[in-house]
Amino acid sequence: MFKIIVEKECGCFKRSDLQNNIAMPTKDEALMKTLEMRDTMNDDFCGKHQFKVQEVGDTFVIAMNDSTSNGCCGGGCGTH
Repeated sequence: MFKIIVEKECGCFKRSDLQNNIAMPTKDEALMKTLEMRDTMNDDFCGKHQFKVQEVGDTFVIAMNDSTSNGCCGGGCGTH
């Protein structure tokens, strides 16, 4: 079995019909479902976060990208 896990459930995820901790019988099915979920989250959610897929063993993790803002994230932009 292969698992699909959403690392952090944002408000948009909680209000959606998407489910967390899904088990799929094959790697191909799990990957297809994970990519479908990621695309839905990136396209249909509010846009405050962007999501990426990470493969960890037999688990696909949908995680938030580290930085999605167009401006400085406060960690130092390198422009002073």
